[in-house]
Amino acid sequence: MSDETTETTETQIAEKSAPEDRATKGPFDVSEVTGVRPYVDLGGVKIVPRTDLHLRLEVEEASKRVVAVGLEFRGTTLQVQPFAAPRSSGLWHEIRAQILEQLAAQGARAKSVSGPFGPEIFAEIPVTAEGKQGVRLARFIGVDGPRWFLRGVIAGKGATDAEAAAEIEELFRSIVVVRGSAPMPPRDLIPLSMPAAAAQQATTA
Repeated sequence: MSDETTETTETQIAEKSAPEDRATKGPFDVSEVTGVRPYVDLGGVKIVPRTDLHLRLEVEEASKRVVAVGLEFRGTTLQVQPFAAPRSSGLWHEIRAQILEQLAAQGARAKSVSGPFGPEIFAEIPVTAEGKQGVRLARFIGVDGPRWFLRGVIAGKGATDAEAAAEIEELFRSIVVVRGSAPMPPRDLIPLSMPAAAAQQATTA
């Protein structure tokens, strides 16, 4: 009986987790995007510009490399990271279990729930602000695509308010992942970069 349980768990871990309409409604692989549409090119992901959307790149101090894209939209924040993944299997089931363990270690209350992208995590994370203890609410979402995995963390209004959640989910759906053809180990962060115009300004400065 133990062997059967192990086999079932391993099968679930290997399955891809994504909405059934992902290829037509997003998040998209770059090969699935047709027509001319303006995008902010950040290397591993492309973002559709829109009114009220503020974009921030999160840079690792030691290596100076971009490790995440931060999007702020009408009171909601969305942190995005694209990772390389196997062609035929997914990462989200396994990564979700690890996130739950990490949150528990931080003293957070977290649970798996069903969302518009499939299984996600809703967490109440303890935070200290101005010497006072509080709680930050966050949703951890993930989608397995063709040879990539896209992870998002939603905080602010979109974590609890239905209308704000729908807006930020549509934004997540519109993201285009550029995996590239170079071999990459699963779980490696797909390289992110500054938009060309911003990089040129930084170099000039």
